[in-house]
Amino acid sequence: MDSGGWSRRRFVGALAGGTAAAALPACDDAPAPATTPATAPEPSTSREARRPSGPRPLYLGTYTSVEGGGKGIGLATYDTATGRITGDGTITGVGDPSYLAIHPDRGTLYAVDERDDGAVTAVRLSDRKVLGSRSTGGAAPCHLSVHPGGRWLLSANYGSGSVAVHPIDASGALGERTDLVRHTSPPPGPGPGQEGPHAHQFVTSPDGGHVLAVDLGTDTVYTYRLDEKAGTLTEVAQAHTRPGAGPRHLTFHPGGRYAYLANEVDNTVAVCSYDKASGRVTVGEAQSTGTGPGTSYPAQILVTADGRHAYLANRGHNSLTRYAVEADGARLRLLDTVPVGGDFPRQIAFSPEGSLLFAANQKSSTVTVFHVDESSGELRRAGESFPSPVAVCALPL
Repeated sequence: MDSGGWSRRRFVGALAGGTAAAALPACDDAPAPATTPATAPEPSTSREARRPSGPRPLYLGTYTSVEGGGKGIGLATYDTATGRITGDGTITGVGDPSYLAIHPDRGTLYAVDERDDGAVTAVRLSDRKVLGSRSTGGAAPCHLSVHPGGRWLLSANYGSGSVAVHPIDASGALGERTDLVRHTSPPPGPGPGQEGPHAHQFVTSPDGGHVLAVDLGTDTVYTYRLDEKAGTLTEVAQAHTRPGAGPRHLTFHPGGRYAYLANEVDNTVAVCSYDKASGRVTVGEAQSTGTGPGTSYPAQILVTADGRHAYLANRGHNSLTRYAVEADGARLRLLDTVPVGGDFPRQIAFSPEGSLLFAANQKSSTVTVFHVDESSGELRRAGESFPSPVAVCALPL
């Protein structure tokens, strides 16, 4: 797909006969909340015990090739008690780093280079040295994640509708691509922005047995087996949403049996079941985002580590929807929507212990932070927003 098609992810474009927002991945997987089985929550002191002391690092993704964009990967720290963010410079030499992920050993940061000639880049965090880039074999890579074993990097090319695998060596640097699979079937959906395949996310299942690719263009979640010796993919299943849903982002419940799918084009979410033996995903009925009629371009959904609450970022509505998670993950119940305090929340992420939620607001060039109530899941703003040019990803460690 040419750059004119995928540039809608960066600029306001025409979708559904009206103004459409640019779509990008969420920095959802990194860092993901701990995936322990859902149990009754401990008293609030349990979270306090998990909270690290002192300022913690925060990495910020942006576009470098747009007016008002950043100069590279933004560096900052945040206070774990107050949520206050303090800027700390920029890692330059990375083009359009719109999505970020961290290696399991926390030593290497990875970024997509969301351009026509897409690439992925590794950055060593100890001295902030760029370790080099590798081609993804496609256009506009918008999402990447590290396989739990730390040996493989998975990336999704939005523009060309393909997924790629790269090896990671002992230093954290990337090797040449070992596989590239383009989504050629089923045909694209009937909705706006579905003129071709658009791989939007590529992640590993909680059990580690499968990797799953969410494709907005084909209304499909693809399940693959990853050969962990060769770095090659074998498709084993497809799950189809209703036509025109435009699935964008999938997040698993900590129990591993269910997942939640944010559908960008038709403004819905769906509860999915997951069979770890076969890797098969079954998509449930579409549910409301709580944002009213029309579409609000849902971006990303997160689930708390205790599995009791979920949050959805709504870009057009500039809000976060809060759900109660019920029936051991099998059901979502809409509770409320909360103003995000910025414009176009592209991505949301929890701090590692789950007490803070960060929202990267693309159009207002800000990052807002919320305190997350451990019992009720209610969100409370944590002070003023932090200015960050064309903020499309916030990765707190």
